[in-house]
Parts: sequence; C-alpha cells; structure tokens
Amino acid sequence: MSTRAWVIKGDQRSLDLVVEECPVALEYNGISHAVMMATPTDLEDFALGFSLSEGIIEDPDQVYQLDIERTSNGVTLAIEIAGAAFDRIKRRRRQMTGRSGCGLCGAESLAEAIRPVPSVAAQHLEGSAIENAIQALSQHQPDGRATGASHVAAWCSPDGRILMAREDVGRHNALDKLIGARKDHGPGFALISSRASYEMVHKACTAGIGALVAVSAPTSLAIDMADQAGMTLIGFARPGRYQRYDSLERINA
Repeated sequence: MSTRAWVIKGDQRSLDLVVEECPVALEYNGISHAVMMATPTDLEDFALGFSLSEGIIEDPDQVYQLDIERTSNGVTLAIEIAGAAFDRIKRRRRQMTGRSGCGLCGAESLAEAIRPVPSVAAQHLEGSAIENAIQALSQHQPDGRATGASHVAAWCSPDGRILMAREDVGRHNALDKLIGARKDHGPGFALISSRASYEMVHKACTAGIGALVAVSAPTSLAIDMADQAGMTLIGFARPGRYQRYDSLERINA
C-alpha cells in the first residue's frame, strides 16, 4: 500500500509515492501483546502468520475470530484464540514495541531472545529454481517498485515459480504475512528481499519451511540456527549467483 507525498527538488515540487506505515497492535483475548510498525495490508495474513511464527498458536484452527479496527492512530487486530494458546502467552508474557527493523524488541531475558528452533525437512534446491525465482521477484513487488521502501517475501515452487508474495515495510512482517497466507505445506522454498537474520530463520522454521533464500547476507546466528533445524539456507541470491551456508560445526565435523 502506498500513498502520495510532496517531493521538493530545488524550486520544483512534485508528487511522489511513498510506502504506508502505521502502528498495528495485536491483542489476544482482549490483552495487548505487541505493537508493530507495519504496512496495513493483508492484515488477516499478518495476524495468523505472526501468531504462528511467534509460537502463540500451534495450528491455524486455534484462531477463533479476528476483528480489525482501524482508527486515526493505527490498526488493532483483536484475535480470539483457544484457551491453551492463551495460556502460553501468559506463561511467556512479554511486551514488544516493534519497529520495522526489529524482531526481538521487548524480550525480557537472553533466554527469551534465543528460543529453541524446531526441526524442518530440508528442501534441496536446484540453481535453476533459485535463478527463476530471483528473476521474477520484482514482478511480485509492486509497492517496492513504486516506492523503493518495502520488503517482499515469496513462496516458490520447487522449480522456482513464485506462487504467492506479500509485501511490508518490515521484513519480519512481510514473512509473517506470507506464513499466514501459505495454506499448502508442500515442497517449496521462501524467498526474501532482505538479509537472513536469526529472526527470519526462526520464523521460517517455526512455520515448517525447509529452505530460505535471501537476496542479502545471512548472520552467523542465522547460519547456526538453520543448521540446527536442518534448513537449507541460501544467501546473496542474485541473477547468476548464490551461496549456500553451513555452520562451522558442520564444516569442522
């Protein structure tokens, strides 16, 4: 979603497109849990994907109802979840005031910051599949092309066809939206327009994604986390090149 703003260059003034960003609050059973800065599109997908990737729910069926309330101050996502899922929130209570570049804001301890990662079924990727997806990515990023300020996360078939994509000003939010929209848990891989940080790998593993391809670099913790989970991790995916990463523990074994 984009909006218009005046751009001043010298003595010339013209209209330009800018990506929309606003506070999006997530409430579970009437209790505020997080406020994220996000692009207010595909909010149903965002609510479900955030709930899954943060481990708040274990299955989409644990979401009973979602109400979206838009005000002049932002958007509230009022989510009604199963009692067992709400109990998990109360046991792992944390308040997060999130920015578009932050996925761990508000964690109250180091133990909360680095959470265990579930194992996934690794997805072998052919170079041609990565190339096909990279070549097509910009076609699925209209806000990014118009404003230069949004990230995209795409779900790709094993041969590299982009099946769906979601955009957001925040890279974590774009991936959450994709996770919420992805109904088919069959083979394939996720492609993201950002770096592969720990948070991105953790969210993907929690959603059962066995391969993550990033157009930028991975971090050391992301590499170790992907290795622990059995995930295939690709970085610097550009036309004609990509790099697969393994942890030092695997290399030295």
